[in-house]
Amino acid sequence: MTPPPPGRAAPSAPRARVPGPPARLGLPLRLLLLLWAAAASAQGHLRSGPRIFAAWKGHVGQDRVDFGQTEPHTVLFHEPGSSSVWVGGRGKVYLFDFPEGKNASVHTDCENYITLLERRSEGLLACGTNARHPSCWNLVNGTVVPLGEMRGYAPFSPDENSLVLFEGNEVYSTIRKQEYNGKIPRFRRIRGESELYTSDTVMQNPQFIKATIVHQDQAYDDKIYYFFREDNPDKNPEAPLNVSRVAQLCRGDQGGESSLSVSKWNTFLKAMLVCSDAATNKNFNRLQDVFLLPDPSGQWRDTRVYGVFSNPWNYSAVCVYSLGDIDKVFRTSSLKGYRSSLPNPRPGKCLPDQQPIPTETFQVADGHPEVAQRVEPMGPLKTPLFHSKYHYQKVAVHRMQASHGETFHVLYLTTDRGTIHKVVEPGEQEHSFAFNIMEIQPFRRAAAIQTMSLDAERRKLYVSSQWEVSQVPLDLCEVYGGGCHGCLMSRDPYCGWDQGRCVSIYSSERSVLQSINPAEPHKECPNPKPDKAPLQKVSLAPNSRYYLSCPMESRHATYSWRHKENVEQSCEPGHQSPNCILFIENLTAQQYGHYFCEAQEGSYFREAQHWQLLPEDGIMAEHLLGHACALAASLWLGVLPTLTLGLLVH
Repeated sequence: MTPPPPGRAAPSAPRARVPGPPARLGLPLRLLLLLWAAAASAQGHLRSGPRIFAAWKGHVGQDRVDFGQTEPHTVLFHEPGSSSVWVGGRGKVYLFDFPEGKNASVHTDCENYITLLERRSEGLLACGTNARHPSCWNLVNGTVVPLGEMRGYAPFSPDENSLVLFEGNEVYSTIRKQEYNGKIPRFRRIRGESELYTSDTVMQNPQFIKATIVHQDQAYDDKIYYFFREDNPDKNPEAPLNVSRVAQLCRGDQGGESSLSVSKWNTFLKAMLVCSDAATNKNFNRLQDVFLLPDPSGQWRDTRVYGVFSNPWNYSAVCVYSLGDIDKVFRTSSLKGYRSSLPNPRPGKCLPDQQPIPTETFQVADGHPEVAQRVEPMGPLKTPLFHSKYHYQKVAVHRMQASHGETFHVLYLTTDRGTIHKVVEPGEQEHSFAFNIMEIQPFRRAAAIQTMSLDAERRKLYVSSQWEVSQVPLDLCEVYGGGCHGCLMSRDPYCGWDQGRCVSIYSSERSVLQSINPAEPHKECPNPKPDKAPLQKVSLAPNSRYYLSCPMESRHATYSWRHKENVEQSCEPGHQSPNCILFIENLTAQQYGHYFCEAQEGSYFREAQHWQLLPEDGIMAEHLLGHACALAASLWLGVLPTLTLGLLVH
């Protein structure tokens, strides 16, 4: 038999290596392999890491569109249920309609970075920096209607931290109105009954993350909650540099009675968001992103708040809070550092009939804006949903029902490597854990993810980079190999086994085979054991060098190369290479025969590859000698940088 045909990506296709100068190549290579294996095993079982990696290919024009130029700053607007997406770039706004494969763009004025896209009754509102003169335009039926300079709707520079919130005719903004004055960031109401702003002393260099309006049981009690991080007032060298916060304001706040409070928010309070794991003594203080998942029954108190946090080493954690717990902290907690009895009405309380807040109440809250009680994660242990060595930056959450009716929360987390992790939140079963299903590469060329939007109705994820915008389906079921066993081992609630294929539950009219929560989902398959790997044969000359490569499809499995009864090479989860490679330095008579690559993932065992090395006669070896020398050098030059880089990175 001949070796596998050319075209398979190295090193997944074995390559023959005949005798060469072993003293110069063998020892350094063997030493590097030993060091590399030690580094990989030191990583441990990275169960919080993604199980598999998948590159979303899609169809150019229908699932992915190139901008045609570099866009260093983008903002994305997508209406749920729509098949199109708007993207604001430099001097233009793109409109992409994915099913039709059509796209268009409208141009704006000057050196203008679009930073805001929002649907208004008169069209799509687009605001941008406009050469440091923030301005807005209305986009109506493909035409651009200038609205002129509008301070507070767009920053002076696209790099500035900015947040704009719309609610009916009201507009709230964190953007300063003057470029060289008012450098202290404030949260403002710039359009509504009266313009208000936060006091300059209640926040320390805040970085705003997310804002939302919560309609409570009484209209006068409606709240504005915004999430931010700020400099830690505790200057102890051991204290973290940043503190993560949630602030509350009464939407009906009309300002105060005195000249000092008449233009300020009088109901401002802030609380610390805690995201730490006491069991491992890990603290995550730097808030990165927030996603609010409303309760399906409409109970505002049961709205889930997902927060992504990081620490100084850029490890990440996800903590989940409830709006009910946040509301209770603000309603019942004392004020940090305030020893006297609280005035009546207490600070932060919303008053009916647009009553002004008494001056005494404002002064107490303005001097002591932080409540003493901290907001802790949901659950009896008050710990993160999970934490990871990956650096997460954005989060979106989809509530979905699996084929058998059970509800799951699926998290989509962007990494600093330009990929997306798909994580299933643990259910209510005892000893259940978050499960990282896969890592998705959403772009044709790797780049940082600038924006992300989830459409629960169409079950799509929209992401943009500096080069392109991509539409990624939530039900990526075709990426799972290994038949029924591989499909169910994915634990993907969107996928199930039906008529010999791993299919989306939304594409099948009947219930499909699923097994999401159990530790041994593969045992639900009709066949008790997965199919064996097909036999592949290769003829080799004695004393030649050779390597066998086994793709590690599951990063949660241990892959082993077995020859006869001996395990020749073992690759643990966390292995630094996507392949488990067995090097044979000098092929002897005892080393011919059958080699099995076996994958063990919990109780799931499968045969991933099966090779038979056959002896080759001397004439064939002589004929291949010239080609093999070049091949040996090529393999060495190809593998050595990868090994060295993996070791250095570790």
